Amino acid sequence: MQYSFLASYLLIIFALWYSRREQLGMEKMILINSILAMVQLGLLGYALVYLFQMKHPALLFFVLLGMVTFGAYTAKKRSPLGEHSFKIAFFTLGASSGIVFLSMMAFGVIHMVPHEMIPIGGMIIGNALNVYTQSTERFRAEVKNTIETIEGMIALGAPLKEALSFASKASVKASMIPTLNMLQTVGIIHIPGITTGMLLAGADPLQAISYQLAVMYMMVAVALLAAVFSTMFSHHVIIRAAFTSNQ
Repeated sequence: MQYSFLASYLLIIFALWYSRREQLGMEKMILINSILAMVQLGLLGYALVYLFQMKHPALLFFVLLGMVTFGAYTAKKRSPLGEHSFKIAFFTLGASSGIVFLSMMAFGVIHMVPHEMIPIGGMIIGNALNVYTQSTERFRAEVKNTIETIEGMIALGAPLKEALSFASKASVKASMIPTLNMLQTVGIIHIPGITTGMLLAGADPLQAISYQLAVMYMMVAVALLAAVFSTMFSHHVIIRAAFTSNQ
């Protein structure tokens, strides 16, 4: 019975078949990532037993730092920005996640205990990673499509930040859409796992809902910060590449 979940892999096989049929070129990525997800979640199930027993705060922050590092490595592959890809992704994920996480700790929403810091930190960093890849890709496309306008504004003496303002705002707005959709539909379409888990564990409904709301608001804040920081840290690399390709 415990292996019945493997039947769900038929959905991955369908995705592989469709990608190959339509020549989307995503077969390798889907196959490798589906296997990685299985392995990583399997290891996580056993690792959390030990991670939740950690007491020293420094060890907890090292776990979060490892998550940020792995997220930056993943972002480097998903949205390459030349030799500075890892550094830009690491600073973006670290700064956006760190600001939100430390703020919530200061407010007393998150406490320095493993069963709160590790899962919530993972959600925050994971959301920052998704927004980072969406934002940089949209920013790159916006700069490429408006490069002549940007060049004209710079030629007329406009600062680079002003010339890129339209592209950066468009990328921030676009990358925020999934998070805002989730915020709008939570409780009706999107059924939060934290609320469900706490209710099943016997928690008071108001307590479960309040905790989930705090997490949702964290997702919005980290999404905004990740989008802003991604354009802030990557604009020199992206504009240089756009100018080079336009020559």
